[in-house]
Amino acid sequence: MARTRHRGVGIALACDGLTLRVESTARGVSRIEFHQGQPERLPLQLQRQLERYFAGEPVRFRVPLDLRAGTAFQQKVWRVLQRIPHGQTRSYAWVARQMGCPRAARAVGAACGANPAPILVPCHRVVRSDGSLGGFSAGLARKRALLRLEGCCIPSRRPA
Repeated sequence: MARTRHRGVGIALACDGLTLRVESTARGVSRIEFHQGQPERLPLQLQRQLERYFAGEPVRFRVPLDLRAGTAFQQKVWRVLQRIPHGQTRSYAWVARQMGCPRAARAVGAACGANPAPILVPCHRVVRSDGSLGGFSAGLARKRALLRLEGCCIPSRRPA
């Protein structure tokens, strides 16, 4: 398989000087990462959608995604995640059941951790069955901030 060249672009977030770095291929967005640094220009459609999202509006992202880097299982998980509505959460077990693999909650968690496009593929909306946050590749503070931005009621800390 030929290597695909990526070109990185980014947008500044309105919190703590963080930047989203967005990589894309000819097929669409292939990766989003949180990092410190100067933003670059984004395709206008994605920039407007992200600006609306970070202003607290529910947004259905309508930009092409290129998620070929994931396994077939990961891609299936990521498709299910895209169906979780803004402002709502689902459990890892719920995602596994939606896929027809009810015993695969841990594998779903691993696929969420490997998600190359957080926010567009909203892995931050997946929590543990007890309602606690679970994990997030960009850290629990960012997961909590994204859920609050969407108006989700989240526990302040994991129950004992």
